[in-house]
Amino acid sequence: DLRPLDILSEAVPARGMRVFQVQGVRGFQLSASRPRALGFPASRLFIHCDRFPEEFSIIVTLRALRRPAKRNEYIFTLMVEESPGVLVGLRYAPDKLHFLFWSQERAGGWQTRVTFPNVSLSDNQWHTLILAVSGQSFSLTVDCSVPKDVVVETPFPASLSVRRASFYLGNRRRRKGVFTGLLRQLVLLPGADATPRICHAVNFKVATTLSVPAVLQDVPAKPVSNEVLKHPYETDMKVTLGARPRCSKQEKAQFWFNASRRGLYLCNGSTWLSMLEVQHRLDYVEEYQNLVTNSETMGIEVFTIPKVGLFAAVANRITPPGSAIYRWTDGKFVHYQNIPTYQAQSWKYFTIGKKIFLAVANFEQNERGQEFSVIYKWSRRKAKFITYQRLTTHSARDWEAFVIEGEAFLAVVNHREGNNHNIDSVIYRWNPRTGLFETNQTIPTSGAYDWEFFTIGPYSFLAVANTFNGTSTKIYSHIYIWLSGSFQLFQSILTFGAADWEVFHIGDRVFLAVANSHSYDSGMPAPSNFYAINSSIYELNITAQMFVKFQDLLTYSALDWEFFSVGDDSFLVVANSFDGFTFSVNSIIYRWQGYEGFVAAHHLPTVGCRDWEAFHTAEGSYLLYSSAREPLSKVLKLKTT
Repeated sequence: DLRPLDILSEAVPARGMRVFQVQGVRGFQLSASRPRALGFPASRLFIHCDRFPEEFSIIVTLRALRRPAKRNEYIFTLMVEESPGVLVGLRYAPDKLHFLFWSQERAGGWQTRVTFPNVSLSDNQWHTLILAVSGQSFSLTVDCSVPKDVVVETPFPASLSVRRASFYLGNRRRRKGVFTGLLRQLVLLPGADATPRICHAVNFKVATTLSVPAVLQDVPAKPVSNEVLKHPYETDMKVTLGARPRCSKQEKAQFWFNASRRGLYLCNGSTWLSMLEVQHRLDYVEEYQNLVTNSETMGIEVFTIPKVGLFAAVANRITPPGSAIYRWTDGKFVHYQNIPTYQAQSWKYFTIGKKIFLAVANFEQNERGQEFSVIYKWSRRKAKFITYQRLTTHSARDWEAFVIEGEAFLAVVNHREGNNHNIDSVIYRWNPRTGLFETNQTIPTSGAYDWEFFTIGPYSFLAVANTFNGTSTKIYSHIYIWLSGSFQLFQSILTFGAADWEVFHIGDRVFLAVANSHSYDSGMPAPSNFYAINSSIYELNITAQMFVKFQDLLTYSALDWEFFSVGDDSFLVVANSFDGFTFSVNSIIYRWQGYEGFVAAHHLPTVGCRDWEAFHTAEGSYLLYSSAREPLSKVLKLKTT
């Protein structure tokens, strides 16, 4: 009978158990005064057989308090009457988890301890653990992240007797080491690895509960009358009115009502989360500001420097005067700083600790014949960006900054070297000792235009848009996954002059859109129009573990996608740049229509559109587009109802 065995439910009701609700989730708090009262005979679970399963999973959902570094606490034990030894048990320290079992292969037997290091549970947060056991293999999954696997010399016993044994919740039949946190789920699943049953959602961080006692479920069937469970949860609720208050750890779980927006917000310890708000809908788009630039603009980066303001860095083609940075002042972008660049293609804003950086991708050599792209650092004293590090690049098109496992990386797309488009692009790793970026990995690319970094659960991905291999634009672009300290090929997708990848989420669904710019193959007859070509949207298929095509949209030399939301509605805007006859082409905003996919909603007149950026201010929501054909970019305001 391979049904889940709910250890926690079997112990309810018992003296020494109280129900508390923390962070919206209920759990049992166990008393240390009478540890034996938190036990029950194992025969109540093992009805047909008095042997512990040889292969099984243990599923635990708990909230552990911060404890002294050397303190160990037991989650559960299985012990024989009048014997101090633990047949099976689970205990944790602040940074590790121990699984204990009794092996009887030798006379008298001995206890084996399997240790999982670097497991941080004592942080006052809810965690779900899945321990899968099979022979000498032990696997621990925490919050549906990457499993930690341990292989030991002593296998779990094939025939472990549970005669005259009892389960004890949160203790080993004595007061020392009693579990002090909250326990919500404790389930034994014989004969199977429970990970696929628990971690099946697209959002890998969300763990499904396998079995939870009725009193801990979200909506009890009836009020609890048991004296011990009289107060199902405790809370201190406070609602603040007026201007936006501070949201920090001290204000966590407090509410703020914004009368002007008719919205109710909850502080999660750092930001205000919308709980109830009148939702806006996009009605139409209006021209808001003509932004005259130094020259044609190849790319835009909109960013916010804390306590300073909102900025837009534009990558201008001609040097001098180079590229410009604009600051949002009194509801408009105003020129703030000029930076010498050399046919700049794009900017990337990122931070490392308290340091603020802005990297430019230069396409051409400087006046000395040197080809560098440059990282600039924000000077708080000068309130300007100053040169920080130069890196050798080859017709650089794009930078991407990201963090993996606490380490900062910066990836550059090298488009070509001379007439050779098949060259390496480079991933740099930040060296905290030297304070510089150093080469970490090279990846072969073909006339590449764009990097796109994204994460899905515990996994990190990097997609490259390959554009031209010297003879054709009909080539594969690649998605790489981070494994064992480097990026490795995950999937290849056929693209046509790919210029951009855009990843976005709608609910639990993950999408990846590619902008195809043109179709050209020197060995094939010329099509009627090189530039009228489908761009595609792909969706992650969890079962197949790959992206599959979801929708094709007709575009005209598409160079960029930008995803944004207004209220509950999701949108994609495409940068159409050339239709084969003119650069004056409508770029289109597509609205997400669920089953219908993305449907054209607004047609926006643009000239050689190269890049879109969506941004928000206190005054409203905006789109900013750059033109690669004229020294004029435009800010459009989204009018909502």
